Amino acid sequence: MTRIKRSRLGPFSLRKEEAMRVLLFSKAAVRAVYHKQYEHITAQRDVEELTVVVPPYWNEPHVGRLTLEEVYPRNYTLKVTPLRWNGQYHLYYAPLLPRLIRELRPDLVHIDEEVYNFATFHAALAARRIAADTVAFCWQNIYRRYPPPFCWFEKLLARILSGVIAGNADAAGVLEQKGFRIPIDIIPQYGVDTETFTPATPAATPPFRVGYLGRLVPAKGIDVLLESLRQCPDSCEAWIGGEGDVSVWRKQAERLGIAHRVHWVGAVPSKQVPDFLRSLHGLVLPSRTTPRWKEQFGRVLVEAMACGVPVIGSDSGEIPRVIGEAGFVFPEGDAHQLAQHIRLLSEQTDTWKALSCAARERAVRHFSMEKVAEAHVTFWKSVSKTPKQSKPLTRATDRG
Repeated sequence: MTRIKRSRLGPFSLRKEEAMRVLLFSKAAVRAVYHKQYEHITAQRDVEELTVVVPPYWNEPHVGRLTLEEVYPRNYTLKVTPLRWNGQYHLYYAPLLPRLIRELRPDLVHIDEEVYNFATFHAALAARRIAADTVAFCWQNIYRRYPPPFCWFEKLLARILSGVIAGNADAAGVLEQKGFRIPIDIIPQYGVDTETFTPATPAATPPFRVGYLGRLVPAKGIDVLLESLRQCPDSCEAWIGGEGDVSVWRKQAERLGIAHRVHWVGAVPSKQVPDFLRSLHGLVLPSRTTPRWKEQFGRVLVEAMACGVPVIGSDSGEIPRVIGEAGFVFPEGDAHQLAQHIRLLSEQTDTWKALSCAARERAVRHFSMEKVAEAHVTFWKSVSKTPKQSKPLTRATDRG
């Protein structure tokens, strides 16, 4: 079955009824590594056209300016548009986005942003004006009450969005607590490129290298990793990569008498991450929950798993659900249990090999860019068929 719909290429054109034109707005798309997923999206038969809207840069708090990396779009269109209040996480928005939506007239608008942020509200209103379906993406996995106007955005978006993708199970629960009675699915924001992150056998001779890669902040549990290393044989070393002040942990390593077994490698450029991970015998993510944060996903876990590296993580947030059968999980802050897992991997070759295979298989089956792209499109298609009642917008405060 076909339908007649106006096209920019002429007065009329025939389109397959099931194919969608999608506009995706994401500040995360300044990183080139994510763009391969867009190619997998356009490979889906249910997507006729994909336009990715991205800012020229994003001012990441405490990090600095993240400039749009060089990309070469294949089978999708890239639109670069400026942001107002760039770097103001709750307040930023793209002032030219409504015009783009009017011109392109997508069937669905996907907004890679939380439901309490103005950018999401601003884009959703523009999509509503052309009767496009709208989907937002949420990571927030701790229930919080926000002051106006952010709580108003949440209440209004609960009414006008077609659906929400949650990056983790706890985020889906928070949305339900907030009164979202629309379709919600749990899908990672971006998958891992399993053609770039591939297995390699690390050196079979000592030392046994366990690693960490990520932000170097207290909530990531670096102190727990160091304490666990003290309880491991001298043949075990820690290779720690990332940006941040490591002076406190250097002193801890010296105090524990393991400074010679700890290697601080600094920031690892994106293109060197696969090689860094492949050099490890195990990857540790010892995150510790705080009143304001718990692990939302742990992308380095799936990257390591794709490289066939067994992973060990704390039970903070989404970590246990990401690891599944591909590694070990220990209670937050339990350095003794972490040390036991490290020793087991270092001493039992058969266990290491089995977990290495399980890690790669799990990454490919559940977290590859192909699978994540397919899941996004399946969800978009499902909500595009959801009947929506046209309701007049009222102030959120009028609804109680």
